[in-house]
Amino acid sequence: MANNVSSDIDIAEFYAARERIYPLALATPLIYSRSLSDLFSAQIYLKCEQFQPTGAFKIRGAANTILGELQKNEQRIRRNGVVTASTGNHGRAVSYVAKKLGIPATVYLSSLVPENKVRNIELEGCRVVRVGASQDDAMAEVKRAVAEFGMIEIPPFDHPSIIAGQGTIAFELNEQLNDIDYIFSGLSGGGLLGGIGLAMKHLAPQTHIVGVSLAQGAAMWESLKAGKPVMVEEVASVADSLGGGIGMDNRWTLPAVKQVMDQHFQVSDDYIAAALLLLFEKEKILVEGAAAVGLAALLQYRPDIKGRKVVLILSGNSIATATLPALRQRAVNVDEVGQ
Repeated sequence: MANNVSSDIDIAEFYAARERIYPLALATPLIYSRSLSDLFSAQIYLKCEQFQPTGAFKIRGAANTILGELQKNEQRIRRNGVVTASTGNHGRAVSYVAKKLGIPATVYLSSLVPENKVRNIELEGCRVVRVGASQDDAMAEVKRAVAEFGMIEIPPFDHPSIIAGQGTIAFELNEQLNDIDYIFSGLSGGGLLGGIGLAMKHLAPQTHIVGVSLAQGAAMWESLKAGKPVMVEEVASVADSLGGGIGMDNRWTLPAVKQVMDQHFQVSDDYIAAALLLLFEKEKILVEGAAAVGLAALLQYRPDIKGRKVVLILSGNSIATATLPALRQRAVNVDEVGQ
């Protein structure tokens, strides 16, 4: 096995992350779903990242990156603090980790971030600043804070330490279940899929890595195969945290996703809503829209997974219960719900 899992990120980064992030992050359970397995005639497992202390997988990358920066720049990071832009879950993770380590943190959020996610971040005790109408606006403020105040940026996805931190999920999966055939992961900025994919292709190269993104925007998979960067229009969606895309200047996640993603699906909000309800009604699991896109892809496209071992990454739980009636309205056109 080669030492490098991609042209730039060494597999040693992933092993270091595995040793570094616990107990700030948890090793989450892998749950067999009898109801979903029966529905798809396959062995369906749920990787439950919603049980992380911050409710989402993002704590893995945040913990790995902040701890790594603490080792390299302890005086600067303790004096000036860390800063990030976020659609919600990453900001909460950065705030949580910084508080645990006694480091000041600032999180910039655009107006697109739902209020329930803003409240969750504020509860962790960091400084929260609302700015602009897009993630790009929030990122511009991060760059200013780094330049003017010497803060250390903790990027949401496009950074080797973030990718390696998210890749620790693959190490856990490899220990929890043998001979995984498919892993379905949400795809936006590419840190989650890139991290899981790079680590899993090192540990179990036969595993099929499937990315799932929103139906809006460019034909992502075709663009990636053609070697082109991908941009997804920022729009309101049931899966709001997948509202971004793999940008032109993504140095790390673009090559990682191009290398490891074997298949890609774009799912509609109706099927995401249906998947959320199915998880709630059949498994009594309440997660956010981005966490249900793997199941949404199975419902919408019915890929041939009969008899296979399939892992769905449930990425987080940041959802307001008040949205459930609206989900039922969206899901009425999906026949599989309730069967």
